[in-house]
Amino acid sequence: MTINHAGILKKEYFTSYLTLIMNAHGCDIDAAKQYTLNRLFGGDMTSMGESTYQNFLLAVADFQHLCCEGSE
Repeated sequence: MTINHAGILKKEYFTSYLTLIMNAHGCDIDAAKQYTLNRLFGGDMTSMGESTYQNFLLAVADFQHLCCEGSE
């Protein structure tokens, strides 16, 4: 997926990206989160701006909520 470094990446972008990573690598959200942090952010959460990082965290939280919702 192409990244436009001039703008803020939205939560929906990260939802799609995380889904792609989980499907392609056959991994869970935690592994996809770590992969994304390394691949897109280069391990530096501030590298793409605070708003983009917050949108990433919102997408991860949505996945974690969906994952754990059925186990209650």
